[in-house]
Amino acid sequence: MPPEVREIVSDEEVAATYPVMRQLRPHLEEEGYVERVGRMRGEGYRLAAVLDDGRVRCVAGFRVRDFLYTGKHLYVDDLVTDEHTRSGGHGKLMLDWLADEARRSGCGQLHLDSGVQREGAHRFYFREGMRISSYHFIKEL
Repeated sequence: MPPEVREIVSDEEVAATYPVMRQLRPHLEEEGYVERVGRMRGEGYRLAAVLDDGRVRCVAGFRVRDFLYTGKHLYVDDLVTDEHTRSGGHGKLMLDWLADEARRSGCGQLHLDSGVQREGAHRFYFREGMRISSYHFIKEL
């Protein structure tokens, strides 16, 4: 059976995404992960995963947003492919699914931020037709 992208709904499915999500977000503790995702869902957060032979190979957290400067768009909070299966097509499958989900939701754009240290991810995003459109500034409080 070929890999498939599925939206993650149940607590058990959310828990199954933790090992891959932790590769991107190492500060996350397994205890409390499912509850945190549940709280974020109240703010429109959604999870999807690429499953291959029943195993999570790629995870994306995303939400649909509407801003004055962009209009309605799909924003990707988190996107990570399992480090053991990178370059296997799972990231592309997920990014294509996210673009389709954006279209289904009436969005005109797909957005994501990526840490400056993630050079391999940046090469992937450029290859997939994405471009750098702005800087993202942060001030610690």
